[in-house]
Amino acid sequence: MASPSTRYRLTVAPIEKDGLPCSGRCTIELEHRAQQDWMRLLEGAPRLAGFSGDERAAVLIASQILRDVLHRHADEAAHPLVAHQQALSTALDALDTLHRPT
Repeated sequence: MASPSTRYRLTVAPIEKDGLPCSGRCTIELEHRAQQDWMRLLEGAPRLAGFSGDERAAVLIASQILRDVLHRHADEAAHPLVAHQQALSTALDALDTLHRPT
């Protein structure tokens, strides 16, 4: 049985000094199928001392993307991340503890 997932579209665009989005061809857009519902994770995550709200969201989402990529390629011995899977998993587990509700 396939595990549930949510598809996200991430858009990265620099913001100009005047606060407006950049003009021209300057946006990076990608799609990611996530194993977890990021909105629910963010809603349930506590505020973190020393992190802005944007930093908190960025760390949570980045760690989820990396965890999903590791999971998808875990059985591929030639994948570049597999050699680092143990160290990455340990680091991701540590980051997850930051976002657990208190």
